[in-house]
Amino acid sequence: MKSVTSVKKSEPRHFSNRNSSISRVAVNKKNITKDIDINQFVKTAKTPEEYSYTATRTIKDLPVHESIISNLLKKGFESPTEIQDKSLEAILEGNDLLGLAQTGTGKTGAFLVPLIHNLLNQKPNFQVIVISPTRELALQIEQEFKSISHGLNMFSLCLIGGTSVEKDIAKLRRPVHFIIGTPGRIADMVSQKALDLSKFSFLVLDEFDRLLDMGFSKEIQRLVGGMRNRKQTILFSATEEKSQQTLIKSLLRNPVEVKLNIGNATGDHIDQEIIQVKMGENKIDVLLSMIRDDSFDKVLVFAETKHSVKKVCRQLRHAGIKADEIHGNKSQSYRIKALESFRNRKIQVLVATDVAARGLDIVDVSHVINFQQPKNMDSYVHRIGRTGRAGKSGKAYTFVN
Repeated sequence: MKSVTSVKKSEPRHFSNRNSSISRVAVNKKNITKDIDINQFVKTAKTPEEYSYTATRTIKDLPVHESIISNLLKKGFESPTEIQDKSLEAILEGNDLLGLAQTGTGKTGAFLVPLIHNLLNQKPNFQVIVISPTRELALQIEQEFKSISHGLNMFSLCLIGGTSVEKDIAKLRRPVHFIIGTPGRIADMVSQKALDLSKFSFLVLDEFDRLLDMGFSKEIQRLVGGMRNRKQTILFSATEEKSQQTLIKSLLRNPVEVKLNIGNATGDHIDQEIIQVKMGENKIDVLLSMIRDDSFDKVLVFAETKHSVKKVCRQLRHAGIKADEIHGNKSQSYRIKALESFRNRKIQVLVATDVAARGLDIVDVSHVINFQQPKNMDSYVHRIGRTGRAGKSGKAYTFVN
């Protein structure tokens, strides 16, 4: 949903005078990697007027229960975003749906609002299962569910790794409306016969491109195969992979398609530049010269490996920067604490692997910096989507050797 907060275009922020090595560079064939042409990392943001969407109705006009509308208004929302506006009736009517929209456009609300409305006054009986690729995104979806369904006597359970298996099994003895979780823990509960997938009628794959890739594809197909009474399937993501189209077609039946961006499109509202790191230059020194500028007040730095994340975070801290890290080797409680510190500005910089690239709604991230080139454009699109959210302008930089 679109907040009532007004949108203003940020003034350009210049930091290159502090260090001549930091500059926008001309791209030539020598800079093209095997997988990505880094010309795609350079883009000038459009003005808000060029990419803004004006809904034809307000939150009060939505054809959903008045309590849901009241909860949305309390959250500060005034009108639906484009993906919400264009997918609402399709989901309310029980259609399968394929939704594509850039990050930060309210895809979570797009499926939660109509599903919650359709289950009003029904007793909890494991009706909806929402699968996400990361623990953080699953927790965020559950928080959103609780805020939208407040006072409606509806219940959810979040199943993610890094938490007690025994406690999850115990909690599953009490039926809920929504199960929200990651593929691994959900599959674990199925294998231990604590979760019966045949009870579920509604399936949501959030960030489906990641869930259907090589790492999750077989697990997802096994889980979907167990949903013998599935009535509605909803797929949402920011990107779509051509190699997954056959699998997508097998999941959906006569779907409504709402595609607001095609393929690996990057945010029009995000200024994107590359940083040329010269031979013999220390990348950490370049990074430090950037984030010491006052305009870099809330910075998300991505690195390719857990080891790289640890090293960058350690060097930033040694230089006096308030920083923390999240990656797969950190416990769930540590990752939650680090994210909250970043959200609340207790730290200036969060260094992460792609675990932080998917779906996380962290407001007012001033800059995203790719300390190393992403392996593919899908990863790049999701990473830079952590800035410039909810219609605001953002800034993204990618280091190129």
